[in-house]
Amino acid sequence: MTRRIVLLSALLIGACSHQPGTTTTRPQSAPFDLVLENGTVIDGTGAASFPGDVAITGDRIARVGPAGSLKRFPAKQRMDVHGLVVSPGFIDIQGGSNFPGDGRSVSKVTQGITTEITGEGSTAAPTNEKTAAGGNFATGGPRGTGAYSGPHGFSNWLDAIQAHGISPNVGAFVGAATVRVYAKGEAIGKPTPAELDTMRAVVRRAMEDGAFGIGSALIYPPGNYATTEELIEMAKAMSPYGGIYITHMRSEADQLLEAIDEAITIGTKGNVPVEIYHLKAAGTNNWPKGPLAIAKIDSARRAGVNIQANMYPYVAGGTGLSACTPPWASENGKLIENLQNPTVRAKIKAEMDNPHTEWENLCQLAGPQGVLILGITRPENKQYAGKRLSEIATMMNKPWEDAAMDLLISERQRIGTVYFLMSEENVKLNLAQPWIKFGTDAGGVDPDSARGLTHPRAYGNFPRIMGKYVRDEHVMSLEEAVRKATSAPATRLSIPDRGLLREGMYADIAVFDPTTIIDRSTFEQPHQLSVGVKYVFVNGTMVVRDGKHTNAKPGRALRGPGAR
Repeated sequence: MTRRIVLLSALLIGACSHQPGTTTTRPQSAPFDLVLENGTVIDGTGAASFPGDVAITGDRIARVGPAGSLKRFPAKQRMDVHGLVVSPGFIDIQGGSNFPGDGRSVSKVTQGITTEITGEGSTAAPTNEKTAAGGNFATGGPRGTGAYSGPHGFSNWLDAIQAHGISPNVGAFVGAATVRVYAKGEAIGKPTPAELDTMRAVVRRAMEDGAFGIGSALIYPPGNYATTEELIEMAKAMSPYGGIYITHMRSEADQLLEAIDEAITIGTKGNVPVEIYHLKAAGTNNWPKGPLAIAKIDSARRAGVNIQANMYPYVAGGTGLSACTPPWASENGKLIENLQNPTVRAKIKAEMDNPHTEWENLCQLAGPQGVLILGITRPENKQYAGKRLSEIATMMNKPWEDAAMDLLISERQRIGTVYFLMSEENVKLNLAQPWIKFGTDAGGVDPDSARGLTHPRAYGNFPRIMGKYVRDEHVMSLEEAVRKATSAPATRLSIPDRGLLREGMYADIAVFDPTTIIDRSTFEQPHQLSVGVKYVFVNGTMVVRDGKHTNAKPGRALRGPGAR
């Protein structure tokens, strides 16, 4: 609660007392480390921009004032950023990086991202013998290796990420599927009372270790084996710690509105805020539900429900080709074994071919012509990379269902896949909502070493918003887009000292050209950095200079409000 009050106070001070053209009068004896001069300051509150200067000392913002007001103070270095926007660094509320890697997260920081929050569905911690033994690859999330066992495994994981060296700050929700597997393994069915007690204990320990809440992914096994009731019990366990229930809902298509109802029920009965991952109405037949979903969320908010959402600005989503198989086929990590059993395979194929299933049938929603295969790893399958499932089926001379199953068997991995599911009109409608925030739903990638294809949101998410939807299509103002990318997620996550350009806040800063910022990554050629982001600072250290990574790794592990 104290951290929430600190952030609220900072926001209120900014909204009520800070005016462009003012600066503090506290004596300045030691020189600033750096002054960014003559930029267009957008402070993250949503307030109007103003010509201004921003000073950095150490890892903190030392002063913010009107242009020229800091010239009288000594500084070790000054940079003239005339014509550029100086804003807080962007916060990726749905990152997908499997840290540590090399820790640089090149495709992320060159977008202006200074903080990445992970944890959709599964996390690398905490671990035990059940998470280490898991054979399921359906979610694509990091699987526990046993390295982060014990009562503080989640904290040890965060410590290890920071110790390894990272360019952006990193925080995480604890994966709901990880909690379930920790207690029950990858079996379908309701948890026993003893297993439910274990799940509650795992959640409490993760919250005390610094989790921002619980992240669920309810269309993927084993995450979608979870019942509403057990998710409520998990939410109740995290409620005293100020955590958030953030969810890839059970449906984003045929049962979209019902899935929102379930999320609201979990939040209300669990006494926690609700955040919806990548809000969308998937499948042509469901596009009219986009405005209805917004109306349902607005109605719940007016009734006092603490519910918001986030999104990425693309009409295609990305997950595994394995998501085209029924969830039961992946129970206990046996998808490949089941696909190789003729009797079980026939049952799987029949469900894949059914346009009306209880599970989210992505291949049916997109159609095989709307399924783009990216994540091919074996040389014998390289010819299929970058092709639609319909094309691959023709090349293999077999039905698309068999083509998909045979690819999964051959690759023995989930196979990263893009599904074209959404409408451009709904993307714009969602972007305009005041309670929307932004997430990449992707990991950081280095174009110099990347193998295979990936979703372009890994490179272009935030520049696409600032360029295409703000500058070119006027969906919202630049000040509002920056607010949704900075102080909005910081407030939502109870991060008290980031997300604003304010004296005393950490110096996470993005400097970009509003006239040129744009994404360059495409589905056909994804490994292209965005342009227009000139400089990025994380904790006062420059990680991007003239659009290029400096190889600096000043990022820190961030912890939620319940951390002890």
